[in-house]
Amino acid sequence: MRLLSLLQTPREWPGSELAERLGVSQRTVRRDIERLRELGYPVEATMGAGGGYRLSAGAAMPPLLLDDDEAVAIAVGLRTTARQPVAGIADASVRALAKLQQVLPTRLRQRVGVLTTATAPTEAALVDPEQLTALAAAAASNERVNFDYRDQDGIATQRLVEPHRLVVTNRRWYLVAYDNERHDWRTFRADRIDNTKSTGVRVPARDLPSADAAAFVTSQLHDLAPVYAAIATLQLPAAAAATRLGDHAGLLEPLADGACRWTSPADTVDWLAFRLTGLGCDFTVHEPAELVDHLRRVGARIARATAG
Repeated sequence: MRLLSLLQTPREWPGSELAERLGVSQRTVRRDIERLRELGYPVEATMGAGGGYRLSAGAAMPPLLLDDDEAVAIAVGLRTTARQPVAGIADASVRALAKLQQVLPTRLRQRVGVLTTATAPTEAALVDPEQLTALAAAAASNERVNFDYRDQDGIATQRLVEPHRLVVTNRRWYLVAYDNERHDWRTFRADRIDNTKSTGVRVPARDLPSADAAAFVTSQLHDLAPVYAAIATLQLPAAAAATRLGDHAGLLEPLADGACRWTSPADTVDWLAFRLTGLGCDFTVHEPAELVDHLRRVGARIARATAG
């Protein structure tokens, strides 16, 4: 295992250096190299003064050997990705994190938790990775869970559900699950889920009444919340606005005096307001009227929160 750990470093290892590092003879190194090859690890050997051993990419991935610091670094990185979804890898990061945390020793899980808690993210962390990994594990094992779910007014109710799949859309996490008390499929916003607890009850997988989970979430969101395309003047150069808006920036047209005109992709008013207020610049919304009204309500709520 110590030899494998060294070989996973991307470099050539002379046999003499491996023997010195491991405190064994070069004959023992050669014997252990052969054992690794028998186990499926593609160890290559090159001859000559600059030759040695190295681990190359194989057709299949053998068991990965990580030391404590490497395992903690990977877990923290996956948790960070889960907090700030990236198109194409967010769902994979949560599945990988769920698998990794199942095999981490208790001491390493504690290190991961402490390090994540003590690290301030650059953006507001809307979703707790602990909730995501618990839901992902339950979905993978067809296990019922309990959790507290807050509605848009902040009122929490306890739900008993059978998680089916986590979906990322419009840079938000959603849980598709069968609600046992309402006897129907439901979509839950993951940032409103707290205190997820396993019941230990496993059930047969149910058939989702849609082509897939992503299509189900999309249909639910369009049914429950109207979407709008915003048109606004941003007191920000178009290039800077594109950088800050990130994925799905929409149309940006440069204007005089370093400003630009933004035509957004269609979305809900609360998400459009979030994108606008997160730009860190002054702006004027021209349409839709629903977004203007929503921003006024948000502004009044913030004013009340900061009064006195």
